[in-house]
Amino acid sequence: MNFTDQTVLITGAGAGIGRGIALAFGRVGARVVVNYVVDPEEAEAVVTTIREAGGEAIALAADISDYAQAEALVQQTIATYGAIDILINNAGITRDHLMLKMDEKMFDDVIAVNLKGTWNMCKHVTRPMLKQKSGAIINIASVVGLIGNAGQANYVASKAGVIGLTKTLAKEFGKKNVRVNAVAPGFIETRMTETLPPAVKEHYLAQIPLNRFGTVEDVVDAVLFLASDKATYITGQVINVNGGMIG
Repeated sequence: MNFTDQTVLITGAGAGIGRGIALAFGRVGARVVVNYVVDPEEAEAVVTTIREAGGEAIALAADISDYAQAEALVQQTIATYGAIDILINNAGITRDHLMLKMDEKMFDDVIAVNLKGTWNMCKHVTRPMLKQKSGAIINIASVVGLIGNAGQANYVASKAGVIGLTKTLAKEFGKKNVRVNAVAPGFIETRMTETLPPAVKEHYLAQIPLNRFGTVEDVVDAVLFLASDKATYITGQVINVNGGMIG
């Protein structure tokens, strides 16, 4: 795949799946915008890795849960590179707890980043992408947004919302050649999942027909495909990357 002369903006790209996506796009020629909110050193390390391999990248700070900061992120990207061809909404947080012990702030914080943040970014790239009559938006959802998960009412609600948003925007944007899809990872080996207790990991592993947790590269490959010219007739879809955990 070749993404030369295309600009990709990836939210939450300093670590985990976002970092893997950023590095992959850097390898295939894209101009990469690495968004971060907490750790500038992580983001700059991603940029450095891309540049050392001959690619082009910048890091931009923005809290995408904030409407104005999300707008500024889009504007800075366009001011730097002239356009946004691909948007990857990857930024996400967890605040897990059973419903009885989950407080309002835990719920609001997760919805603000995972769902409202995705909406904010889609909102602000809408006009530029529709004007250029091309673009690909890929939202990172989750398997739990499809099946639910005890102790994650906030996270599940946010990811289910992302899936609904994806399908709706695909219908709104299709006539202007802007495609909107989602990737729903299962249990992927990242910083977010490595803190799970061993018993929990064993429980979920038993539900995965391929008998392993996924890797960041498994998710990256799906994202690259959906962003590429190999997927020009695919929109409004949720691609499950979960080892067969659900169909």
